[in-house]
Amino acid sequence: MTQLTVYQRTTPTDYPIFDSLGPISRGGMRKNPTLICAPIMVETVEKIVADTVKAKASGADLVEIRFDSLKSFNPIDDLDRLIKLSPLPTLFTYRPVWEGGRYDGDENKRLDALRLAMELGVDYVDVELQVAQIFYESICGKKPKKCKVIVSSHNYQNTPVEDLGNRVARIQADGADIVKIATTALYITDVARIFQITVHSQVPIIGIVMGKKGLTSRILCAKFGGFLTFGTLESGVVSAPGQPTIKDLLDLYNFRQIRLDTKVFGIIGNPVGHSKSPALYNVAFKSIGFNAVYVHSLVDSLVNFLQTYSSTDFAGFSCTIPHKEAAVKCCDEVNPVAKSIGVVNCIIRRQSDGKLFGFKIDYVGAISAIEDGLRVSQNISSRTSSPLSSKLFVVIGAGGAEKLLAYGAKEKGARVVIANRTYDRAKELADVVGGDAISLADLKMFHPENIMILANTTSIGMHPKVDETPIPKNALRYYSLVLDVIYTPKITRLLREVGESGAAIVSGVEMFIGQAYEQFKSFTNLPAPKELFWTTMAK
Repeated sequence: MTQLTVYQRTTPTDYPIFDSLGPISRGGMRKNPTLICAPIMVETVEKIVADTVKAKASGADLVEIRFDSLKSFNPIDDLDRLIKLSPLPTLFTYRPVWEGGRYDGDENKRLDALRLAMELGVDYVDVELQVAQIFYESICGKKPKKCKVIVSSHNYQNTPVEDLGNRVARIQADGADIVKIATTALYITDVARIFQITVHSQVPIIGIVMGKKGLTSRILCAKFGGFLTFGTLESGVVSAPGQPTIKDLLDLYNFRQIRLDTKVFGIIGNPVGHSKSPALYNVAFKSIGFNAVYVHSLVDSLVNFLQTYSSTDFAGFSCTIPHKEAAVKCCDEVNPVAKSIGVVNCIIRRQSDGKLFGFKIDYVGAISAIEDGLRVSQNISSRTSSPLSSKLFVVIGAGGAEKLLAYGAKEKGARVVIANRTYDRAKELADVVGGDAISLADLKMFHPENIMILANTTSIGMHPKVDETPIPKNALRYYSLVLDVIYTPKITRLLREVGESGAAIVSGVEMFIGQAYEQFKSFTNLPAPKELFWTTMAK
């Protein structure tokens, strides 16, 4: 298994574009030389010109113009015009179908266009490894000094870990000024191999892993010395799978501030793209000048992920569905509360020895939010005992998170009922926490009391299935307060219908922020900027 080790690397500085990029207007002062390239794939030259202007305004350092996307292309007229009108350095790519592009015409005409672009003064051309030797032979060593040749290799099926080193060596041997390797992530651990190759490369290198599981390659390339990353002008309009927007690179991930010694934190889950955690933590890191970045990590096997990214640079993780229970076995040490219920939702890697310490803190935010909600709705003084005391507390779900929430309610004096689709699973948890069990189907007729509290801890109603709800609206009239741990959307169907019935609601946002306070302190050893958290989540 590939194991990632971070090495010091000297970034080449003999490329004029590095020297010309100083302080920038978007994303803060540059802390790394990695460029942001905006790929432009449109059907007309006029639209290309317009998009190059947008790219500069968005904060891009250069543009990749994809000629294979044009409906009509006259190299002699169009190349000269585009070079002169682009406000940014230009990379010209004319990608053939056999390398994942759209051009399906005469190969000699395609290479002729790239040679002409070099002669007219383009900054970079992209030539596929398969034809690189032919291309170099055709220019007879007469490459303009200004123009740099990127020799690229794309694999849209997988990341051939054992072959990557040989492929990079072959590209270097062919005389590339810049190496480009783009593979496809079947697992997030595939990205580690690209990072290793990047830090060891003796020439500038673009190392990209495509797909959702390869997202970190596009962000952390700034840490490992990548020459550039690709950022799109619009969400979903991509030239390769998994490209983030320029806005996300700059504003969500603080791309300009990432450097070799930047610590990496992240949210581990599957799915994970919906998580608001990167927005919350990255803005907080930036506000206090903490040298760290927080990323989405789409993980299949937690064991493989933690073993692969074992460097102390990968300093901590928030752990969500479906890895919370597996995390207990993956950690070297687990705090007593998390161990007793068999669930971990936060992992810290100790800098002294690299060992993993796991604990569970999200239930603290949930219980506190429920208590605050009850005090406000029932006008109860904060000086009195917990408003949960003696209340009937119904928890929907029977996993690790539900267990901890039930424990928390029991500690406050509540009587607990576990409701689950599978009654046996509900009964198993109820026996552990000292409560009662009921099937989810029977919950709609369950109302032994008229003042109950309900907590939905399942994913029912989470984006994209926002029309789902775990309990019919007519059954909600028996509850004085309902918590839904889901925060995407902020107001689920369940909470909307609860509000219509007149009961108090506690959203997943309130629980999420309470949890974030504790995790932020664990990550940084600093107090959380609470007001900033609320402002960020309100956007």
